[in-house]
Amino acid sequence: MKKHLAKLAAIATVLTLVFSAAAIGADIELARKSTIEDILKRGELRVGFEAGYVPFEMTDKNGRFVGFDIDMAKEMAKAMGVKFVPVNTAWDGIIPALLSNKFDIIMSGMTVTQERNLKVLFADPYIIVGQTILLHKKHEGDVTSYRDLNDPEYTVTSKLGTTGEQAVKRNIPKAKYKSFETETEAFLEVLNGRADAYVYDLPNCVYLYAQQGEGKVVFLDEPFTYEPLAWAINKGDPDFLNWLNNFLRQVKNDGRYERIYDKWIKGTDWMKEIQE
Repeated sequence: MKKHLAKLAAIATVLTLVFSAAAIGADIELARKSTIEDILKRGELRVGFEAGYVPFEMTDKNGRFVGFDIDMAKEMAKAMGVKFVPVNTAWDGIIPALLSNKFDIIMSGMTVTQERNLKVLFADPYIIVGQTILLHKKHEGDVTSYRDLNDPEYTVTSKLGTTGEQAVKRNIPKAKYKSFETETEAFLEVLNGRADAYVYDLPNCVYLYAQQGEGKVVFLDEPFTYEPLAWAINKGDPDFLNWLNNFLRQVKNDGRYERIYDKWIKGTDWMKEIQE
């Protein structure tokens, strides 16, 4: 009986070793397939974004890409010891472009949603924003929140395919809705009196109000949604995800994040860089 038990124990030990070796081999193979390995071999970090989402990614007077996300991407490339390669991409095709390997990561002010998360892997949020409202001045005092706009008499605008559009349809469903290809077009519709309110992320509304809207529109600056923005990568890449989360933790605690945040979110000096 003792001999039989000893044999079973020996077999169990061998099987454990075999399965452990197989698991280690699988982990090594997974690591080899990580996007990080491709980035390091290529010597380039290809970053996908859509220029035009102020102040996260835009074009300055000299045609260079600038903004909060651009600076973060450059810090990321520097930390990897590779070259930063910007890939400007239309918003409605940005996730398909990532999935087809046109670039390595989306850094474009993308809000984490459950629908998007079915297609891509999100790192931890790097900033929290929410939807706010730029209101035509004729409604000052009568409209004080998004709830007041939930009426067929009002026309509300936002950018096509964004969480601003989703927020309007979800929270202001009774209002007439008009979508536009760009944030500026949607805002100008309100500024020129052809719509009643523009709904979009707080940082963008801050910029548009400072640039064109002060004294002409009413800024309802209390966000009425919770929107974490995060970087997106292809699914099935835990090594890249781990690196990104550790990078974010590092920059948030060594002063780099604060410097970039103060420049693009708190400050306004950067506006001179993009004005004609």
